[in-house]
Amino acid sequence: MEKCYEFFASVRHSWRRWLLLVLALGLSCLLSANPAWAGRDDDHFDGNIFPLYAGDGALVPPRVPFAQALKNHRPILLELYIDDSFDCKQYAPVISRMSGIYGPVADIIAISIDRFSEQDHFEPDEPGYYYKGLVPQTVIFDQDGKVQMDETGVLTYEQIDDVFRDVFDLLPRTESVPLVRRSSNEVSTEIAK
Repeated sequence: MEKCYEFFASVRHSWRRWLLLVLALGLSCLLSANPAWAGRDDDHFDGNIFPLYAGDGALVPPRVPFAQALKNHRPILLELYIDDSFDCKQYAPVISRMSGIYGPVADIIAISIDRFSEQDHFEPDEPGYYYKGLVPQTVIFDQDGKVQMDETGVLTYEQIDDVFRDVFDLLPRTESVPLVRRSSNEVSTEIAK
């Protein structure tokens, strides 16, 4: 009986040691872990920039492959970017805004240049054909697949909008009525009629 008591006492004592060791290791791991912060003002990789910094995870992957978009005879905004670029992170909300406005009538295609295969030659129906070596790069095609804009760097919404207005034969911004979103109450009352 005494041996049985000694056995259980030693198991209970070693069980406490193991529990104390596990708790100490767990606490030290929690205290020594570095926080994971996504930084918009740096060149560090934080994940895909469109869901993180533009709030638009629907842009990536593109809904339509680039080659198919050229065949659809719709205007195309081709955005070439990388996820770990300060400029691309800053520019992502502009592309997201363009998608919200022109997405129903144009193909908005955002492609990370990291996805390009390492080849020397690209065909005109491949995004790599238009890549100039700098990001962000914005290329806008009209309905016939002709390049209407090919610019690198961070552009303003107005610069891109002006090209789309030409492509769609819309009035210049100075002559058109500002677009104002209706409140949900106005929409609800119109639906009820």
